[in-house]
Amino acid sequence: QVQLVESGGGLVQPGGSLRLSCAASRSIFSIYAMGWYRQAPGKQREMVAYVTSGGATNYDDSVKGRFTISRDNAKNTVYLQMNSLKPEDTAVYYCNADMVSMNYWGQGTQVTVSS
Repeated sequence: QVQLVESGGGLVQPGGSLRLSCAASRSIFSIYAMGWYRQAPGKQREMVAYVTSGGATNYDDSVKGRFTISRDNAKNTVYLQMNSLKPEDTAVYYCNADMVSMNYWGQGTQVTVSS
């Protein structure tokens, strides 16, 4: 079992940057994959990016080249660096821990991109 706490969301202008953090309550070293998902109003939750225990990463096409996911196993933390933000990036962003047999979610952090 693992508890996840996201932080770093907020209001930013188009073209701006934010860095989201996801702090885990236990070591993430052996967790198969850590990821970020988002859900906009009236839409389904979608995968944004994930990083495996081996360091492999995968991104949704809509964020490739703008977002970067990373994990710091020593700090039990996963980050999502978001650059060149667009209004369509507005959503609640959730951290996910994929432990193969179980999935765990954080409570979410709001990201709003607006002028």
